[in-house]
Amino acid sequence: MKTFTLDSWHNWQKIFAATVTASTITFTSNVAFAQTLRGAGASFPEPLYQRYIAEYEQETNKKFKYTAIGSGGGIRLFSNKFIDFGATTLIPTPIEQNQMKDGLLMVPTGGGSIAIVYNLQNVTTDIKLSRKNLAKIFTGEIANWRQVNPRLPDKKIQVIVRSDSSGTSFILTKYLRQITKGKIAASRKPNWGFEVFASRPQDSGVAGEVQRIDGAIGYVQVSVAQKNNLPIARIQNQAGRYVRPTLEETKKALANVKFKEDFTIEDINDPEDGYPLVSLTWLLVHKKYPNQDMVTKTKDLLTWILTKGQEFNEELQYTKIPEDVAKKVIETANKDLRVRPY
Repeated sequence: MKTFTLDSWHNWQKIFAATVTASTITFTSNVAFAQTLRGAGASFPEPLYQRYIAEYEQETNKKFKYTAIGSGGGIRLFSNKFIDFGATTLIPTPIEQNQMKDGLLMVPTGGGSIAIVYNLQNVTTDIKLSRKNLAKIFTGEIANWRQVNPRLPDKKIQVIVRSDSSGTSFILTKYLRQITKGKIAASRKPNWGFEVFASRPQDSGVAGEVQRIDGAIGYVQVSVAQKNNLPIARIQNQAGRYVRPTLEETKKALANVKFKEDFTIEDINDPEDGYPLVSLTWLLVHKKYPNQDMVTKTKDLLTWILTKGQEFNEELQYTKIPEDVAKKVIETANKDLRVRPY
């Protein structure tokens, strides 16, 4: 694990402060802001959480805030108690969990897909990427679109990746590791092994760069791709079918997911059928709080997300959490979330 030095922490604070300022969210322990729960983390579920924010306020007249900064950033800020909850598509490592002094409850909120997006001007047909070619593109072995298909333009492939510590990058590289039998390492911030065209923070940054560059390819959460009207490649799955990241294909890929006692899951490396680039996403929730008001607000929000909030998941191309799992998470939250000290 890379050492997080004081200098790097100061740099991180500066970057995050700029992000927060742009989002008009101030992360502070000042009592004046105690009425609003504040979260940050993964960009993968951001479209879903922004919908939750709007619906929750409309229904309950209560607010919470969320800023996408990447799963790695969410874990760090949550560990250092700069936010009330984090969000991640990464399962925190044992070392990271040991740093969470107020405990950790992992709350699954939905499942989704990563779209491989591209920009090829004047190409109107769907691009199909075999498992072999997908791996070769993201290792630099294929550098021209004509190598993917002789009918495609003689144009350089411009690879756009995430620059931050990203669960989205981890999901993609974990899948590439599986289909290349370990030749590619799974990483939150990969060393791609070749010179990529550009790296940008957040899914929105990758989407914007792909839109700008003819010949570009990148990866973003599927609703981000749809929002930005980006073409989405069909990806070959283990069954040999070339599939798009539709809700139906995402459901197929996640159909056999088994939840552990801590509500995490076993790795989803290469589903037998459905769309292969899928993941669940979680909220990181403290178990100890400074006052009963924070406990009550957190329990109320989690209960709403895992009941009424789930009704909005499929509209945004996210799968729902199974009702029995959601019920058990709510029961655990009601039992384990307490004012400190006990």
